[in-house]
Amino acid sequence: MRHFLTITLWLGCAVAGLRAQGNYEVQVYGSDLVAPGVTMFELHSNFTAMGSKFVMDGVLPTNHAEHETVEITHGFDDWFECGFYIFSTIQPDGSWIYVGSHIRPRFAVPEKYHLPVGVSISNEIGWQRPDISQDTWTWEIRPIVDKKIEKWYLAFNPALDLTIHGPDKSQGLIFSPNFKFSYDVTKRIAAGVEYYGSLGPVTGFYAVRDQEQDIVPALDIDFGRNWEFNFGVGIGVTQATDHLLIKAILGYRFNNKRS
Repeated sequence: MRHFLTITLWLGCAVAGLRAQGNYEVQVYGSDLVAPGVTMFELHSNFTAMGSKFVMDGVLPTNHAEHETVEITHGFDDWFECGFYIFSTIQPDGSWIYVGSHIRPRFAVPEKYHLPVGVSISNEIGWQRPDISQDTWTWEIRPIVDKKIEKWYLAFNPALDLTIHGPDKSQGLIFSPNFKFSYDVTKRIAAGVEYYGSLGPVTGFYAVRDQEQDIVPALDIDFGRNWEFNFGVGIGVTQATDHLLIKAILGYRFNNKRS
């Protein structure tokens, strides 16, 4: 009986995990865009230290999987940028698997309009292989609002996820809010907390045990004006969430403008 309950618990985690972003891009977005003529290269490295351990409906487990995502974003104007993602995973047996790709156009209200908060919206659409997620084509609509108040920074991303092709298509829009607050400990180091959730369809949320909710204490370190670095350790606080995640983002901006 004890083994049956253990297996049931882990299968529940695996089933709910199919609805998640899959630990490939764990990031709360700020409203600012990559500057016009600049290209940002980012590497997202996420290791699931404690996750699902069983194959469910042909979907691979997350436990001890390393997820590597290359994100390339180019700034076209002060109101528009476009990003492209290449997702991959390194499985516990050492095999490296291409997972899929997304494209992400993003629009923002330029700073010249002097809004009291930063505002932008991204649309991320793409494909992932079915042994990683049964929902093979998805669309994320992510409004972004943020504000810097002296040494404090706050950002809110009330994202909506839509399955275009897959078993979750019938559920419609899934509410997946993210938020972040941080404090400038020094001129180059900010410490804070990030939150990632997947609460269920906007027409009716899942029971709390079936929701995904991750609390991530995180650091942002300024290595220079062209660099971006973020590190955090995520703790899943519901039954349906991977229980321990270690994540890092390293980015560099290349200025493509001709003098």
